[in-house]
Amino acid sequence: MNVACEWVRRASSDLRAAQILLENGLYDESAFHSQQAAEKALKALITALRLRPPRTHSIERLLALIEDKVDVAWAYEDSLPVLTYYAVEARYPGPHVTREEAEKALELAEKTLEWAREKLGEIGIEC
Repeated sequence: MNVACEWVRRASSDLRAAQILLENGLYDESAFHSQQAAEKALKALITALRLRPPRTHSIERLLALIEDKVDVAWAYEDSLPVLTYYAVEARYPGPHVTREEAEKALELAEKTLEWAREKLGEIGIEC
């Protein structure tokens, strides 16, 4: 299997987990999996562009790797980098993620995966 497609498969699994967790009131966990889905979708595109994805949870850092190759302006307009918070900080004791925040995180993750699939298709990779 193409490595980019493996990233897409994993992103899709995290997206499904985020949906299930949200439906069951587990907002912290849902937001975490939303972040993971977006991160993996970006890593799919990074891989397809023949770059090595770094071992990071920073959405902003991942976007910076590809911004000279694809238009990522929407990601900043939609505040996609906010998802980075859910990868680490939100998993420790402190303020909990609200339902509204988890819903927004899921929406951002869905949009990111859809966008990444579209960009992959443009370079001839169908997953």
